Amino acid sequence: MKITVEALVKAPIAKVWSAYTTPADILQWNAASDDWHTTQSTVDLRPGGAFSSRMEAKDGSFGFDFAGTYTAIVPQQRIDYAFGDRTGTVEFIEGADGVTVRSTFDAETQHPVEQQRFGWQSILNKFAQHVEASK
Repeated sequence: MKITVEALVKAPIAKVWSAYTTPADILQWNAASDDWHTTQSTVDLRPGGAFSSRMEAKDGSFGFDFAGTYTAIVPQQRIDYAFGDRTGTVEFIEGADGVTVRSTFDAETQHPVEQQRFGWQSILNKFAQHVEASK
């Protein structure tokens, strides 16, 4: 099953793309709630390149690595990636009001679909806020 989330980011495509693919920016926005944060991020933005983000609860109670490999890159338009036995795509769609960032990914089986959708949507909303606030 695929899950899709999206957010409109009111900023130029170059800024949106950069914030999505730059480790220093990822550290600022990559969390589903205020009690989580990303402590490390690496990006090798090319087909076959690896990415990784270390996500941790701020109280130190839990953490995990979200990591995978880029399978296709179309600059400022699309990122395809694989993580474990799952795949995902992030699309950057320019419009009159900004850039719609749409993330589609394979659901996992450990957590309910709605919980996964909520978490990924929360991260994308935080991404939009980060980009729009850093003008």
